[in-house]
Amino acid sequence: MNATTVRYILDTMGEMFPDAHCELHHSNPFELVIAVLLSAQCTDETVNKVTANLFQKYRKPEDYLAVPIEELEQDIRRIGLFRSKAKHIQHLCQMLLERYNGEVPEEHEKLIELPGVGRKTANVVMSNAFDVPAIAVDTHVERVSKRLGLANWKDSVLEVEKKLMKRVPRDEWTLTHHRLIFFGRYHCKAQNPKCDVCPLLSICREGKKRMKPIQVRKDKD
Repeated sequence: MNATTVRYILDTMGEMFPDAHCELHHSNPFELVIAVLLSAQCTDETVNKVTANLFQKYRKPEDYLAVPIEELEQDIRRIGLFRSKAKHIQHLCQMLLERYNGEVPEEHEKLIELPGVGRKTANVVMSNAFDVPAIAVDTHVERVSKRLGLANWKDSVLEVEKKLMKRVPRDEWTLTHHRLIFFGRYHCKAQNPKCDVCPLLSICREGKKRMKPIQVRKDKD
């Protein structure tokens, strides 16, 4: 894919979602780490409902360790995989206290060592909490990138990330990450993408495939 096409994709998404941003509610890096950890296989909307009360009750790592694991499980019960996530949260808090004085480290290498924190979470925290350019590849970013040909169908998540980092100017990484998510969440959905009104249909491999049967039916009529 040439640079002109990439620029067109980025500018089009920018026009569609000029205010794209991180939709997980948080007021500091620690809350963001917890929120992103909870968001795995769960919608941001559900996470925000749970953290509205959670962040009132637990304000620092010590607070999460001061309660039995069963109590924390109940507090996040509406979140998928709540038992394993409760364990990750307590282990993460323990590590923050033991290694980093209870503060979230600002280095990517240190972040991915935290329990329950993978590369995606670390990238989200780096970009949103510490203003370090990064592209976190979640399910929306991966789907949209592959449909638009920014990555290949069989690329791993890491390969998608590397290709986006190569094709997108570094100072636009974080913004592009948010716009890809908004585009995938509200427009190019997994099951019912809005192909018929998509300004990127001419570029989209998936969209052309989906629209072909519709055009064939119209031709027959």
